[in-house]
Amino acid sequence: MVQRDAEKSRSTATWDERTLLLLGVLMTQNQHGYQINEFIENTLCHVATMKKPTAYALLSRLESAGFIEVHTEQAGNRPPRKVYTITPVGRDLFHDLLRANLSTADESTYAGDIGLVLINFLDRDEALACLRQRLERLDALLAPRPSVPVHGDKLNLAIALDHLTAMRRADRDWLVATIARLEHDEPIPAPEGSALPQR
Repeated sequence: MVQRDAEKSRSTATWDERTLLLLGVLMTQNQHGYQINEFIENTLCHVATMKKPTAYALLSRLESAGFIEVHTEQAGNRPPRKVYTITPVGRDLFHDLLRANLSTADESTYAGDIGLVLINFLDRDEALACLRQRLERLDALLAPRPSVPVHGDKLNLAIALDHLTAMRRADRDWLVATIARLEHDEPIPAPEGSALPQR
């Protein structure tokens, strides 16, 4: 019954990158809940954001759908701990989600772009001061980070960090050029082919 339910709910549209992340962590080995959260908070925090309650809610959904199994383990006088294990249909879902994630262009919007749309409500000096603060924060994000511990031989955090750094550098380059244009009262050119649809 659980197997049939899992196959029915295996559509990648039902799940997102957080599911992919949790299943990927379980692909490396069976894990206790605290191990999963510790890895997410201490290692994957550089490329993903997920709160502990979200992780546990998703683990519960994955268990209900048959993609993971949970059993209780007790060692010595320690309190019992839940151990999460990926199932064969969970492995199938993981691979489906991984393929979908790797082949999809990110359609994200950026929260900071709302301020750019509304920038003309500030006088130019105040707007420039805000953009310079943004540049300082971006520079802080680009400062060298401590090395991230390796977690198994399958997880490649380096490539994700490389992508994130490249995106932040591109954002920084754009921001420096935009500040320079605003300082010289130059108009910000619209990218080619960016005409907004007519209403």
